[in-house]
Amino acid sequence: MFLTISTTGTPERPATDLGFLLHKHPEKSQAFSTSYGTAHVLYPEASAERCTAALLLEVDAVALVRRGKGKGRGGAPDAALAQYVNDRPYAASSLLAVALSGVFSSAMKGTCHAKPELPEQARPLRIEVPALPARGGAELVRGLFEPLGWTVTAQPVALDAEFPEWGDARYVSLVLEGDLRLAEALRHLYVLLPVLDDAKHYWVATDEVDKLLRAGEGWLPEHPEHKLITSRYLSRRWSLTRQAMERLELVRLAEADDSEVEEIDNAVDETQDTDEKPVPLAVRRRDAIVEALRAAGAGRVLDLGCGQGQLVQELLKDTRFTEIVGVDVSMRALTIASRRLKLERMGERRAERVKLMQGSLAYTDKRLKGYDAAVLSEVIEHVDLPRLSALEYAVFGSARPRTVLVTTPNVEYNVRWETLPAGHTRHGDHRFEWTREEFRTWARAVAERHGYDVEFAPVGPEDPEVGPPTQMATFSMNTATRKAAKEEKAA
Repeated sequence: MFLTISTTGTPERPATDLGFLLHKHPEKSQAFSTSYGTAHVLYPEASAERCTAALLLEVDAVALVRRGKGKGRGGAPDAALAQYVNDRPYAASSLLAVALSGVFSSAMKGTCHAKPELPEQARPLRIEVPALPARGGAELVRGLFEPLGWTVTAQPVALDAEFPEWGDARYVSLVLEGDLRLAEALRHLYVLLPVLDDAKHYWVATDEVDKLLRAGEGWLPEHPEHKLITSRYLSRRWSLTRQAMERLELVRLAEADDSEVEEIDNAVDETQDTDEKPVPLAVRRRDAIVEALRAAGAGRVLDLGCGQGQLVQELLKDTRFTEIVGVDVSMRALTIASRRLKLERMGERRAERVKLMQGSLAYTDKRLKGYDAAVLSEVIEHVDLPRLSALEYAVFGSARPRTVLVTTPNVEYNVRWETLPAGHTRHGDHRFEWTREEFRTWARAVAERHGYDVEFAPVGPEDPEVGPPTQMATFSMNTATRKAAKEEKAA
């Protein structure tokens, strides 16, 4: 699988500036590992007058089959032979698009710290893709690229040169020429390569809508074939396509009105909406936890007692959480969480950020060490009081994350639940429910024993008499403890 990007220049504006834009030195040959093989970047020519960068993707056919869970090229379960005999190692596809975004990510974003003026400059570009699947033929290729300012040469590839009567294959040899910014060119390829192939090698999830809109910013809303592009890029998933089309329409309206999308999308005064439903307490609790984790600067997070994975699902929406581990003693809960998260169909990059594993919080577990933060959301009240000290040591004494968040019901608020009989806990499995003072006494003692500082915050509407429905403690490892931990690690 092969693609080249060429440009010309002068001594005053050398073509080798392409190396700065791509963040790849013209005098080096570099290799990058991917989940499907190895991507190579090299420069067949590099002078002030002309420079060419080549991206060669060597696909590991075995890894592709394993990642595809044994399904065929198009995902059909009966395509047994197609998973081994296909065009994936040779023809440009979503595999090459993903490699482009990974290897040239900074170039796609239009960043160049060495020469910040370069990304905004249009330059003569020539892009060649020797084998491009084109469902729709050369006419569709021209219909997709020409409105973007490219001069398109799409030469059909014969099915077999020795037998011209067999006709053309579904591939074209593509040459694109035009004066464009490199970031624009790469985003065009990132979107349109899989669109022309009309297939993706990974499951298309909701985050693909955001990817499409980011890559299509500035050109997709006004493209005459934006409906076809959107549908094919999202693997013809109707719900995602509709969502993307609605957002594209907002962009077009905003541009026509010379305003921001947020202004168009926020036309209703929410303060006057008397029919708005109250936000459920579970949602408020997750929002409070996510906000506290962001404030703590946590990247690697443990959700201890993750249950059915609602918090894990919420954390996955924010890419600043680079690793999320859900732990629960119940395999049934973990199975439900896996289904909720759609782990089997999750995109490659997102799947690398999440892991579910079985474990008991009553025992120390070396797998839990080294994380930035741990969350115990509505967990401690399910533990028998005599065993709470074991959980305390497993989390604060053994795992020792930098930050620990604990939420638990405030029993004082129970009188405000009209459907809850007096003297009953909120859940049949709750071993206890604490007042605000009881929770704070326990939390302060835990913090003192293990070298943490602790702060408290309400979650949910706070009643002036009985407080909030949920109480949250944020434990932060104090400076002395951090210093001791660093010294112990160094020793």
